[in-house]
Amino acid sequence: MSVRYPRSMLRRSLLIAASAAAALALGACGKKDDAPAGAASAPQAGGAASDAAPLKVAFAYVGPVGDGGWTFAHDNARKKLEQTFGSRIQTSFVEKVPEAADAERVFRDLVQQGNTLVFGTTFGYMAPMLKVAADSPQVRFEHATGYKQAANLRSYDARTYEGAYMAGVVAGAMTKTGTLGVVGSIPIPEVIRNINSFTLGAQSSNPKVTVKVVWVNEWFNPPQETNAAQTLINAGADVLMQNTDSSAVLQTAEKNGKYAFGWDSDMSSYGPKAHLGSAVIDWSPYYIASVQAALDGTWSAGPGKHSWWGVKEGAIDLVALNAAVPAEVKARVDQVKAGLKDGSFVIWKGPIAGQDGKEVLAKDAVADDAFLQNIRFYVKGVEGQVPAGK
Repeated sequence: MSVRYPRSMLRRSLLIAASAAAALALGACGKKDDAPAGAASAPQAGGAASDAAPLKVAFAYVGPVGDGGWTFAHDNARKKLEQTFGSRIQTSFVEKVPEAADAERVFRDLVQQGNTLVFGTTFGYMAPMLKVAADSPQVRFEHATGYKQAANLRSYDARTYEGAYMAGVVAGAMTKTGTLGVVGSIPIPEVIRNINSFTLGAQSSNPKVTVKVVWVNEWFNPPQETNAAQTLINAGADVLMQNTDSSAVLQTAEKNGKYAFGWDSDMSSYGPKAHLGSAVIDWSPYYIASVQAALDGTWSAGPGKHSWWGVKEGAIDLVALNAAVPAEVKARVDQVKAGLKDGSFVIWKGPIAGQDGKEVLAKDAVADDAFLQNIRFYVKGVEGQVPAGK
């Protein structure tokens, strides 16, 4: 059973604040481990769910459920939870919750609604979730893409850079101009890591490619994403990738007769001719494991409890490859995918040079998660400067 809390709040932007009235409009008319952190540890934050009542699970979304990308992927996983657990759980969601102070009021209201497992699905929710978690020790909190934890709050992420690398393998083989473009959202390590991984993948197919980046400083702003994509095309890019949430980049490529990739969800229907493939996230394996742990009473959190899932765990894939992609390129993607799954292939393995030509990873050195989570530089082949981020 699902419950939807409608809200008229703005989008996933660190620069946009919503009004207090919108933040209070929550009427109930109804969203670095190989396993969920602590899934087999002693129970905390509420213990096992009661047999007499369903576990109430809530999601706070930064965008609309119909964005076709990031939030759409999370909501599909929420629906999979309902299919998996049936009457044992009750889910709800709040969409378009801004990364601003009003998010705290949303989380407090979700607690007041009786939810005992709450997921916050964007980086900018970290501070408000920590505050509310401290005041609600009986509730379990999970924060997507963050790096801070608490006694009843743990964090989780998807290795989106793996999908970006596979997209790069295809892009490097398909470009005719040798210039690729990326529409970037917020300049945080997560996004910079994806740009770099896309570049490394492209260079594995075509060592001479260069990558241009245009930042929009928002996660979801279709007009700005469109303008950024057009700017890249005007600058000679004939294959585009994005780290934004809407289908605007793909649609712009379609109108211009260029290629692009879907991001977070399968976007092939938005630009069938332009679409080379979609780097998708399937959040359902993690959410199912987390809810099962909550039902079992084995859910736990605390400092360092962070899960980061990728191809190996079934969380990341590159899907719906265009028929125009040569068979040998598809075979290379399959090789990479198989290697990521069984551990025989590593994306971030030296020698890798930074944009200035200096070595950032020595020959045969493998980047650990601490390295990957703190990338604030471009690799060689990416043009421009990394803007100041968070």
